[in-house]
Amino acid sequence: MTTTATRPTFPTKNDLDPTIRADLVQILNRQLAANADLYAQTKQAHWNVKGMDFMQLHLLFDQIAEVVEPQTDEIAERIAALGGYAEGTIRMTADASPLPEWPRDVVDGRGTLEALIERWAAYAAMTRKAIETASEQGDAATEGLLTDIVTEVDKALYFLEAHLQG
Repeated sequence: MTTTATRPTFPTKNDLDPTIRADLVQILNRQLAANADLYAQTKQAHWNVKGMDFMQLHLLFDQIAEVVEPQTDEIAERIAALGGYAEGTIRMTADASPLPEWPRDVVDGRGTLEALIERWAAYAAMTRKAIETASEQGDAATEGLLTDIVTEVDKALYFLEAHLQG
């Protein structure tokens, strides 16, 4: 094991250039943080939404939280496969997530939907950017993993946005 800027790396026979692997590990750790944060913020919405559409939104938020929860493990395992160190504690992910903090004063259905839509859309956009980088770096496995993730995230975003359309 070696340590680069407080991040350990581990020997691997993965044939990607070590510099490319290091770049991808950094991107994936940011993705890991945002994924865990998105899950937690979606559960926060699930627990605290109020109003006439409470039950429908409460159930929806729980359902879409379960979309991203298993992705956390997939991202962390890809980091490890690249010889990296997955930074997944609550404190690590809170420090590294690019998503905006959850607004504590929002509990009504519409406001909660708008806050979730903003965060799910930001997560989808950062995932697409990470896909582009993985593709440019020649890492088809990371590209495929992230493509699978963004497909599910886009679907969840559609479910959220449909409540405010029409």
